[in-house]
Amino acid sequence: MEEKPLSEKSKQEYWKKNITLIGILLVIWASVSYGCGILFVQALNNVKMPLSGMPLGFWFAQQGSIYVFVVMIFVYAILMDLLDRQYDVHE
Repeated sequence: MEEKPLSEKSKQEYWKKNITLIGILLVIWASVSYGCGILFVQALNNVKMPLSGMPLGFWFAQQGSIYVFVVMIFVYAILMDLLDRQYDVHE
């Protein structure tokens, strides 16, 4: 199967959408890891985790931000696969 090259306009649109997605995910990551794990930890510590009784702020600082980061990796992979298919550059 022969690949058809993208036009310059399509390349720029593809790259812009990719950078936008990365920017959005970085803002979410920074908000969760820095915001929930550092800035709002005292307020979040007033909420206890179900079953364990662990303060929510402590959980975000220790584990929650890592879980959010791993989920974001999967979200990025899925959304980039959709974007690749939209611009017909998928494998």
